[in-house]
Amino acid sequence: MAEADGSSRAFLGLSDVSISEDIPVEGDISMPPTSSLQDDGFSTLDEPVKDTVLRDLKAVGNKFVHVLYPKKSKALLRDWDLWGPLLLCVTLALLLQGGSVDSKDDGGPQFAEVFVIIWFGSLIITLNSKLLGGTISFFQSLCVLGYCIMPLTVAMVVCRIVLLGGSGTVSFVVRLVVVCASFGWSTFASTAFLADSQPQNRKALVVYPVFLFYFVIGWMILTFAPAQ
Repeated sequence: MAEADGSSRAFLGLSDVSISEDIPVEGDISMPPTSSLQDDGFSTLDEPVKDTVLRDLKAVGNKFVHVLYPKKSKALLRDWDLWGPLLLCVTLALLLQGGSVDSKDDGGPQFAEVFVIIWFGSLIITLNSKLLGGTISFFQSLCVLGYCIMPLTVAMVVCRIVLLGGSGTVSFVVRLVVVCASFGWSTFASTAFLADSQPQNRKALVVYPVFLFYFVIGWMILTFAPAQ
């Protein structure tokens, strides 16, 4: 009991202790500022579906513009998405349907084959880039390679229109020029976005598979012939 009384007196004595104003007190007890999101009481989860869709479509359109005017920009890398590549891949696969080789069952590009070639090729190039020490992420590389298919997709549309007038020599020359120009544009655009993410002494090893990837797609477009 004596020890308990002594402890009680010790704690009671602490209530009389005061801190001198000359002694600085460390720490900050001010209230943390509330975020603007909390002040507004609004987030992207609360916005209408229409606004969300329009915002995503605008972002996809901006990326298409970056591919049309390629420059060393990180827009495709910073705000990556796979909606644009998926749209281009499906469009290109649909346009390559109905070729004359399809009806003969001799290995012509079917929808699934085109789809697999594009995505599997992008996957291989991405893995090659990562193994060579690239700083770009996996999905960023897929985004860039997918969006840069756009010139070749446009070339496929032009070739389908040209083939409506026949498949003679003039038609082939026009299609060859269009496909070559689109192939060069796709390769240039993709390397413009991917160049800075690769080691200086290994850029050629990264560009070569990209060259082959778009060359195969361009070859499928050039050799396409509509079914009679």
